[in-house]
Amino acid sequence: MPSIGDFHYSLDVKQDTQFIGQSGAFLDAVERASRAASMNRPVLVIGERGTGKELIAERLHRLSTRWDEPLVTMNCAALPETLIEAELFGHEAGAFTGATKSRAGRFEEADRGTLFLDELGTLSMGAQERLLRAVEYGEITRIGASRPIRVDVRIVAATNDDLPALAAAGEFRADLLDRLSFEVITLPPLRVREGDIGVLAEYFGRRMAAELDWERWPGFAPHVMDALEDHPWPGNVRELRNVIERAVYRWDAPDMAIAHVQFDPFDSPWRPRPPEHRRAAAPSGAAATAALPAAAATNFDSIEDLRAAVDAHERAILAHALGKHRWNQRQTARALGLTYDQLRHCIRKHGLMEGQD
Repeated sequence: MPSIGDFHYSLDVKQDTQFIGQSGAFLDAVERASRAASMNRPVLVIGERGTGKELIAERLHRLSTRWDEPLVTMNCAALPETLIEAELFGHEAGAFTGATKSRAGRFEEADRGTLFLDELGTLSMGAQERLLRAVEYGEITRIGASRPIRVDVRIVAATNDDLPALAAAGEFRADLLDRLSFEVITLPPLRVREGDIGVLAEYFGRRMAAELDWERWPGFAPHVMDALEDHPWPGNVRELRNVIERAVYRWDAPDMAIAHVQFDPFDSPWRPRPPEHRRAAAPSGAAATAALPAAAATNFDSIEDLRAAVDAHERAILAHALGKHRWNQRQTARALGLTYDQLRHCIRKHGLMEGQD
């Protein structure tokens, strides 16, 4: 069995920032970021939550000629609309209620460096207009000031919105989109990154095992790896990291392969039920389907051998339950409503020997 430190596959920007993966879609996005880094032009980073937009922004900065200047980050969705412009461009004393002294904005803080604007699609139209002037002319004006200030800032912006669609609908300035889209890097979601789920699971698992001072890395049981590959990962790499680290830290048999993983940490028979008025407003259609167990999403049209399909489903249920109960067969039998002898028969039927899985 390999030791914990044997496995490492990453593309480094600096010691504490790593890209882990090997799929073509992922490596193409990283390569595009590397090529764009040296260009003193705006870059848009597009991707679902948890795909690593912040890491791409940092890579763009660290590999640029501005690497030793400030990298300033602002989450545009974290502030109320009334404060965004003051946060971006600064303000003079007395410019508005509560402005007791002058304050530099993020543009001034990022002068000669990079300004990373996360959640760009949430900017108000007023802030977009001022941002356009800053990008076009390299000038910003503090709120309450009469003279502009020259700034040298490279803009990297990120969003999970469809900005061209927003621009077509009049909800985002088309001229600002034109100015910011010199290069657009779209990050692939984890579910399409072929081979990367296993690579990431190994990486995060080994790192957590080392943090827990495990002497060896036992790996994951085959049925756990199958479950990881089949999960849709709506939260992408961030969600995968939480799932893996939680599975490792909860596993109290480090000499055995990790045989249980919980995707939803809120899953509990004692989970509070929402009030009636919230249940009535629960999502339907595709949103509700996404919350169903994986078994409900089975493609029944693809089944050609009913007995084999039923056996495979039964084996997956048994493997999951055994892993959840640390291979305590009596607890597993009670949880599944079986007698001990019935469970033993199923284990032998499906070849689920403890040493194998």
